[in-house]
Amino acid sequence: MSYTLNCSILLTELPVLERADAAKAAGFDSVEFWWPFAEAVPTDKQVDEFVASIKNAGVQLDGLNFFAGDMPAGDRGLVSWKGRCGEFKDNVEVVAAIGEATGCTSFNALYGNRLDGFTAAEQDELAVKNLLAATSGVAKIGGTVLIEPVSGTEAYPLKTAADALAVVDAVKVAGGQNIALLADFYHLAVNGDDVAAVIEAHAKDFGHIQIADAPGRGAPGTGNLPLLDWISRSRELGYAGKVSLEYKQDAATAFDWLKTASASA
Repeated sequence: MSYTLNCSILLTELPVLERADAAKAAGFDSVEFWWPFAEAVPTDKQVDEFVASIKNAGVQLDGLNFFAGDMPAGDRGLVSWKGRCGEFKDNVEVVAAIGEATGCTSFNALYGNRLDGFTAAEQDELAVKNLLAATSGVAKIGGTVLIEPVSGTEAYPLKTAADALAVVDAVKVAGGQNIALLADFYHLAVNGDDVAAVIEAHAKDFGHIQIADAPGRGAPGTGNLPLLDWISRSRELGYAGKVSLEYKQDAATAFDWLKTASASA
């Protein structure tokens, strides 16, 4: 299956450590998670339990977020957050260790919101430094850092593919080559980006694709985005990675669309 299941937005009826098993039972061999802990540096026991849940389920961990702060409270990453640089760098070590233990090589670094008291330039300068630390930290396991435009949070400055690609380019100029755009078709569409044009220009260089339909952020077919067409075109243009299902829907109906898609294919 060319899809990977995001177990931080789907299967949330279950505890985190049971979701990989549930993904396997639903027919998925690949999963991804946002940061599954409350802290940037969890205990060794917490990490071991999480890694064991992946291995015991017999699925591949194909994506993991760096610690992004208190997401329910509105935080969206530490990359550009002045005053939390040490915390982010400590998290990079844990992320790399989990990647090494699981074979995961794709790591999403949410950029962080704009902060009062600091200029955008100051935050962007810090972001490049932190992303260089991240690219260096995961390079030893063949990892790639992903940069994602996000919708729904006005203070988050990366809203279009061009915004994220400017960050990718800045980090590459500074010496970090293992960094790429995470093309979340839902966020791009909701933010008003021309997703079809982004695909035409950049699909071969996408580090990862995530999907949800809009409006509503539900499964494909619940909104009006041509998600399957966009996926097909991305593959025609050279994208060879998995596509992450990162939408909100109850477990009972979350995968019904796949049966229809398979039948029509």
